[in-house]
Formats: sequence, C-alpha cells, structure tokens
Amino acid sequence: MIKRRSVIQMAAALGAPALGWAQDKYPSKSITWVCPYAAGGNADNRSRQVAKVMSALLGQSIVIDNKAGAGGNIGTEAIARAKPDGYTIGMGNFAPLAVNHALFKKLNFNPFTDLVPIMLIEKGPLILMVRSDSPYKSVKDLVAAAKAAPGKLSYASGGIGGTHHLSGALFEHAAGMDMIHAPYKSGAAGATDLMGGQVNLMFEQMYSAMPALKGGKLRALAITSKTRSPLAPDIPTMAEQGYPEVEVLNWQGLIGPKGMPADLIKQLSAVGNKALQDPDLKEKILSQGNEVGGGTPEQFAALIKAEAPRWAKVVRDAKIEPE
Repeated sequence: MIKRRSVIQMAAALGAPALGWAQDKYPSKSITWVCPYAAGGNADNRSRQVAKVMSALLGQSIVIDNKAGAGGNIGTEAIARAKPDGYTIGMGNFAPLAVNHALFKKLNFNPFTDLVPIMLIEKGPLILMVRSDSPYKSVKDLVAAAKAAPGKLSYASGGIGGTHHLSGALFEHAAGMDMIHAPYKSGAAGATDLMGGQVNLMFEQMYSAMPALKGGKLRALAITSKTRSPLAPDIPTMAEQGYPEVEVLNWQGLIGPKGMPADLIKQLSAVGNKALQDPDLKEKILSQGNEVGGGTPEQFAALIKAEAPRWAKVVRDAKIEPE
C-alpha cells in the first residue's frame, strides 16, 4: 500500500496540488450574497453594486439571494445559519443588527454572537420633511404645534422599527411631544401620503427625499447627521436646532456567519475595501448623500456594539412593539 506521504511527494513531483481533496484556494466557486430585503430597494441595489465589483476582484460570480421579511430577520437568520466557509455572506443592516434584538420578543439568531462583521459599506442621514405648503418652517415651529395639540400631529414611516420610525420616536421623546406614528409598507408610500397631506411629517432617507425636495413638493426642516451635507448645505442639522441627541445614520455592511476563519474574514474585508474605492461605486454612494464605509471588521463590530444599546433604549422608552 502506498503511504499518504508518498502520494503527497508524487503529486508534488508531478507539479500537481499536493492534496487535491484538501481546501481549494478561496474562492473556488460562486458566492451567495443574502440580502434581507426585497429586490429594488436600497439594500438590494447596494448589494448588487458592491457584489459586482467584488466579483471582478475575486474572479468568481457573486449571486444575490433576496430573503425579505420580518424586518430583515429572515435573511439575516439565513446568513447566521449558513456554513461558515465564506460561500454565504450577506448584507447586514441597521435594524436586524442593532434594533430587532430589543424590538422582537424572540429572534432565531443572536446578532452579536451568531454573525461576524466584515466591513461597513455605507452610512447616511435622514431628512425631516413636511409638505411644501406646511405652516411649519422650522423644527421649533413643529415642536410648538405638537405641544399645543398633543396627539394630533402624525409622522409617517416605512414600517415599525426602521430608521424612519425610530428617528420619529427619538425626536418625539427628545422634544417631549406626543405624536401619532403612521407606519406604511415602505418609505415611498409614507412620503406619498406626506405629499398628499394625510400625515404631517416624516424622517426619510436622504437619497429618497432629495427628488421630492428638489421638485418643490416637500420642504426639509433638518438633517440627522452631525454636520450639514455637502449635497444639501442649506438644510440645518437637528443639533443646530436644539436636538443634538437626534443624530441618526442608517448604515449597512457586509457580514458572515460565526465560525468563519479569520483569514477569510480578512480577505473579504480587504477585497470589500478595495471595491469601495471603485470610482463608479464610490460615486453611487456619495451621490445619495451617504458616507462611503470601509475599515476593519473590528471597526464595524464597534459600530454595532455602540448602536445596539442606544436603540434598545429608544424602543423601551417609546414602548415600540413589532407588528
């Protein structure tokens, strides 16, 4: 019987891989990228844009698999339950990573132990908007009106527990107001009713808000970033108007299942960082008013760790419950 060492020596002498059945160089086949949200939304679009550049850098196809539902929990759970071999990765979003642990009574995954952060992709502010013919010309006007008529003003959101909703709840608590939350199936549906006068205000993602603002259908009162946006320098921050605690950035990044080897995490992070320097991809992110992400897995983990308790407190204070 030929010994195993002899097989290795023979293979090496012939110039063949020493152990053909051992681990191939990563990636040796296509990669699945799970997006926890439906096709056509920002998470899906950004997933496809980043995956396209990373695919070219890795020399393997990356296939997007949309697993929407339950506030991003279904797709995020699919990532958590995947084999940790680097062939299933996905988009990790603000809600399932930093909010849903406090919002849902039971999650089938632990966002802090069942997933590994790989790289932040982007983060971006929201804009507080009212109708263009609204009597509210500033945050001060809005707060005064809400306090004068508790429970009368309403704010729209794209659903319970998302950044639209949590921004409104945080603002409501910070200003000591009592407003009505009007959840919609999407941010676009909420913005449509805002324009139609069915609701009074809304915190909307900047990339979604800008067309309506430029078209004169809505008026911006504030932006939730720490500083003004270069894309809309005339919009004051919430901090400038007396509410520094209402600083909100919606973010998303690349994640994988726990147990992924450190070298794979490092490799994917390096490739992802390189992808974010692609001029076309970079322009797509910046043109929507978002900051380009990047950085190390540890930095992304630190962001999640900092955000989770903050939003858990908002959920508790506002007594928010899932649909």
